[in-house]
Amino acid sequence: MTTATSLALRGRTAWVRNLAAPVRDFLSNETGGAVVMLGAAVVALLWANSPWRDTYESFWTTRVSLNIGDGGIALDLRHLVNQGLMTFFFLVVGLEAKRELDRGELRERRRLALPAAAAIGGMLVPVLIFTAANAGGAGAHGWGAAMSTDTAFALGVLALIAPGGTRLRVALLTGAVVDDLVALLVIATVYTTHVEVMALVIAVVLFGVLLALRFAPLGWRSGAALILGVGMWVALFKSGVDPVITGLAVGLVTTAYPARRVDLERVTALARSFREQPTPQLARTTRLGVELAVPANDRLQYRLHPWTSYVIVPLFALSNTGVHITGDLLSRAVTSPITIGIALGYVIGKPIGIVGSAWLASRPRLGGAQPAVSWPVLSAGSTVAGIGFTVSLLVSSIAFSGDHLAEAKLGVLAAAVLATLSGLVAFRLIRRLPAELRARQVAATRADILDLSEDVDPERDHIRGSDDAPVTLVEYGDYECPYCGQAEIAIRELLSSFGDDLRYVWRHLPLNDVHGHAELAAEGAEAAAAQGAFWDMHDLLLDHQDALDGRDLDRYAEQIGLDRDRFWRDIHDHTGDERIAEDVASADASGVTGTPAFFINGRRHEGAYDVDTLSAAVRSSRWRAQMLRSVV
Repeated sequence: MTTATSLALRGRTAWVRNLAAPVRDFLSNETGGAVVMLGAAVVALLWANSPWRDTYESFWTTRVSLNIGDGGIALDLRHLVNQGLMTFFFLVVGLEAKRELDRGELRERRRLALPAAAAIGGMLVPVLIFTAANAGGAGAHGWGAAMSTDTAFALGVLALIAPGGTRLRVALLTGAVVDDLVALLVIATVYTTHVEVMALVIAVVLFGVLLALRFAPLGWRSGAALILGVGMWVALFKSGVDPVITGLAVGLVTTAYPARRVDLERVTALARSFREQPTPQLARTTRLGVELAVPANDRLQYRLHPWTSYVIVPLFALSNTGVHITGDLLSRAVTSPITIGIALGYVIGKPIGIVGSAWLASRPRLGGAQPAVSWPVLSAGSTVAGIGFTVSLLVSSIAFSGDHLAEAKLGVLAAAVLATLSGLVAFRLIRRLPAELRARQVAATRADILDLSEDVDPERDHIRGSDDAPVTLVEYGDYECPYCGQAEIAIRELLSSFGDDLRYVWRHLPLNDVHGHAELAAEGAEAAAAQGAFWDMHDLLLDHQDALDGRDLDRYAEQIGLDRDRFWRDIHDHTGDERIAEDVASADASGVTGTPAFFINGRRHEGAYDVDTLSAAVRSSRWRAQMLRSVV
């Protein structure tokens, strides 16, 4: 690869330009989204306490209607946001939950028990605290306002106060599967005053048809799903059940399994056919083929997540957070059981419920499993889970009105601020814990689910670095892939900076349908390996990706001093084909569909592969590995 090409590619990656990995994209969006949502809440408070405060309520109570004949839907702007746009927010939540079930930590169903117990405990204890504070009072019915964590806000806060806590954020996301499901079930049942049975039956029937779509032809699945989803929303709205549950239901039935290699190869064939015959029919077929090669779950998240994080949730905060704060309101809130119940429920009840329930669920006598993170980290993370902003405001707007609603909003805001400050203090205290104690705590956590199907074998794998290195980085690559050439720049810097702490493994994944010289280059590398010169040839191939034909390989063989006759005899006899086929098979078994694909200590690296991102991932894995080694 030329120097100019290297420099051009250095600052960009295929991951950045194309579809981001859903979990990492989710976490990244929530960081910025939390800031935007906080800004919207501040604007709402300023607006509601400005000289133009009357316009705040009058604007959000403006009626909007859509009528067809004698039927239609009428909502004010606030409910249009709460019941309409927020459906898309819960759709994204459902999509991420489904991804965790299909491809994430919850694909091993036995791992659901502990986060489910923690989530339920983290909802039950705050509800008990709120109920105790409001027993027999006018606000007793609003216990749901002290129940659910705002996953988006909590993830954003964690990213700011614990930037290295990806493992904790993923664990929180796992528990959110149960948290959000229970919260929406409560909204759909407890806070539904009147139910039209026929409309509800229609919604259930439409959901059944949506489930059956998995057996329908791929080409028109998306359009049919959209129509059914809209129909479900309207039916639930007419039934009296909060229609936001439509989003979660649709998300939970949207498949998240990764694209298959055969689908990607079909896309390449379609693109070639279109290049030869650029007709409108082939253009449409190719476009559909490209879209359908990406899982529906990933496509929807890619399209919707930025809108929910940066537009819909901030709009929700803007429309619901505004409360006119007066001395009278503050004096009432200080003694209001509603305000106190919500604030104490989240700030105190959430941590007690999450940690206590997780501890019980992890007891060996109960068949419990180890937690995903250490107990100090779980305790600190549980304080941040005390942010109940979005769902709490949503329930408050349903359960309360007038002064009680204003008191509830103050409780929600106070809980968000106090939970954030508590989390900040908790994580600072964790950093002061003795290294020995932290190591013992890390050793007590459960092992990760390994994504790499075939363990690294020093007897067969091509390895750079020490066999005793605490971190092993495996790359599946293609010598003609420009992104592999770009990644090689980062790999060489990593090997230089981490030294004996990093072991690097190259495995072949030639994309023959895209790169015409990839297979020959891989065979050339294996022929060089037969003479003990794999890495010499490997470096030359990646440094000259635009020159990989037979004459080029012959020149490289001469340059590194190989026996050229033997080199070409091995290529002609395809002596390296079995080894390459084994690598390809292990890539397929590990869910790899493109290059480069990285695995760090057996876990798939879902992020970008620039130097900084890979370095951060390697450092995190090294820290964990060293902690585990220190207690062995």
